[in-house]
Amino acid sequence: MWSYQHSNFTVHQFAALKDNYIYLIDAHNSGALIAVDPAEAVSISRFCKAHDRTLTHIINTHHHWDHTDGNKALKQKFGCKVIGPANDAHRIPAIDIAVSEKSPPRIAGLEITVLQLPGHTSGHIAYVIDDALFCGDVLFGAGCGRVFEGTRTEMWNSLTRLAELAGETRIYCAHEYTLANLEFAQTVDPSNGLLVERTVRTKQLRADHQPTIPSTIADEISTNPFLRPLNAEFCRYYASLRGVDANPEKVFTDIRDRKDRF
Repeated sequence: MWSYQHSNFTVHQFAALKDNYIYLIDAHNSGALIAVDPAEAVSISRFCKAHDRTLTHIINTHHHWDHTDGNKALKQKFGCKVIGPANDAHRIPAIDIAVSEKSPPRIAGLEITVLQLPGHTSGHIAYVIDDALFCGDVLFGAGCGRVFEGTRTEMWNSLTRLAELAGETRIYCAHEYTLANLEFAQTVDPSNGLLVERTVRTKQLRADHQPTIPSTIADEISTNPFLRPLNAEFCRYYASLRGVDANPEKVFTDIRDRKDRF
């Protein structure tokens, strides 16, 4: 487990399954204890037992099983409220409260913003709490989610919305994919010095069995190949090499297609 301090809460991070992360938001000024995308129940249950705490809420970003498999067991054990996207409510196990941008969750002591981010799935959402972003499978360290149910246009629009957040916003995504993503990024953006530096840091972290997440919005804008199309100079460079339109969305689409084949 790793822990990160924010002004109003602490985020506890647990490795799960092959490469998932589960997060536990521990509010400072209330008894709220919130699991984010519990792929399984064991990690959260052990924490609660060790610290004599009760899980009060679960928040899900989307319906995929490796984000929701712990819902039923945790709800049965703790009686916690399960919160998930309104557009995906019928596919969220044990859901109690459906939320959207217009109807965000109300949890004592925390101000939570919901962002609707279709692309990976049709109903995918993210939660922003102060300077923390819980984004499921939309944005990864140096990567983004596959487009399963939405369109590439929807995914691009979702990523650009996240890029508008403050640069210091910490990104708590749901998978440890960063090193593999950086290998692909080097084939897209080989002259990017910041990308080279990030790769060195990431290799050292993984060698030390440390997570590469959270990253920040600023890190992703400067090194993530799926956000680099926001940079006009990069778009021109990439378009000239690949023979595509220098339009940011067109460049993103070409990069996403390449990653699917990588």
